[in-house]
Amino acid sequence: MSKRMNKITAVISLTFIAVFGSITMFSHKLPDSFSEDRELAVLPCIDAEGLYSGSVTAELGSYVADHFAGRHLWVAAKTALQTELSESIVNGVYISDDRMLYVESAQRSSEEVMDDAAAVNSFSVKYDGTVYFAAIPTSAGVYGDVLPSHMIINSEKQQINDLYDALGNDIRKIDAYDILKMMKDNYIFYRNDTKWTCYGAYCVYKTVVQKLGFQPTLYDKFSIEHVTDRFRGNLYNKTLSKRTKADILDIYRYKDAADDVVCECIGNDGKVSKGTVFDRSRLDTSNMYSMYLGEAAPVMKIKTSVNNEKKLLVIKDSYADCFVPFLMQHYSEIAVVSPEKLDRPLTEELDINEYGQTLFLFGIEDLSSRSDLTKIIERN
Repeated sequence: MSKRMNKITAVISLTFIAVFGSITMFSHKLPDSFSEDRELAVLPCIDAEGLYSGSVTAELGSYVADHFAGRHLWVAAKTALQTELSESIVNGVYISDDRMLYVESAQRSSEEVMDDAAAVNSFSVKYDGTVYFAAIPTSAGVYGDVLPSHMIINSEKQQINDLYDALGNDIRKIDAYDILKMMKDNYIFYRNDTKWTCYGAYCVYKTVVQKLGFQPTLYDKFSIEHVTDRFRGNLYNKTLSKRTKADILDIYRYKDAADDVVCECIGNDGKVSKGTVFDRSRLDTSNMYSMYLGEAAPVMKIKTSVNNEKKLLVIKDSYADCFVPFLMQHYSEIAVVSPEKLDRPLTEELDINEYGQTLFLFGIEDLSSRSDLTKIIERN
């Protein structure tokens, strides 16, 4: 009986390998994964040096894994099984019915903190206007207390405090952490993404805009449009788990708000293309959140009908994308710079001293993993 079962098992295994291997080999290969929102591995060039070093073997392994037939279904099934059998942590993401939280963010070294602070301080010295800095926590930084007691994550509040302590006294720091922590019982962070919602951004906007010298628009003056309830963000991309309910993307509209008179994007080649503050076509892509400001460009200039000749420079990451629209009613022009997309000196894109105020707005997770601040300032 055991020999018969062994033969049946062997036949099933070989059939599985043959069928899925053939499908994997001959199926059309996509350049990226919609569900994971990332580029897939490409077939490596096989040469003697690569074979000797073992790099070709590793690259082939990644290629086969990325293009294996039904990959997204296998990953989703693996995630579902893993969350049932273990502590609901998949690829560094804690999964529950209420939300996902990323629990493996890197701890920033003191050298990295000092590098970021030195870059902003250097910018401030060269800049004629006033500099403001808002470091935004992730959902894990605000909701970390829902994790099991034995899980210890890095304190984002301490990371933000360390950065602020290293910034010069002339730079005005904005405490977003305590504002968001106080509002944590509201829908201020997405369940499937590390970033804040539009309402979370609005809560911080009220303080930021007062620091900038304006009165914030009251919440009840906005009409809110729910443009989709199917948003699944970067934490879903890491796990493909649908255990947590999908999120809602909102557009806040103020009836007396300034018009988006001109919105243009400037590429690294200097070419100018038409931009938009809300790009609904992005709702059909793997990155729905990019509806806010559209696909990232090195520089975006927004000129409104506000007749006060006030100009604001925003240096930011994706956390600012849903935040910038709240600022449009206060300025005649806003220049939005995405350092990770910038391949040439910022001074070739614009004159920073044409802008009387500069707001740095970054998620603390991006400051932990990239050196965008250093990159942009070194090129100034």
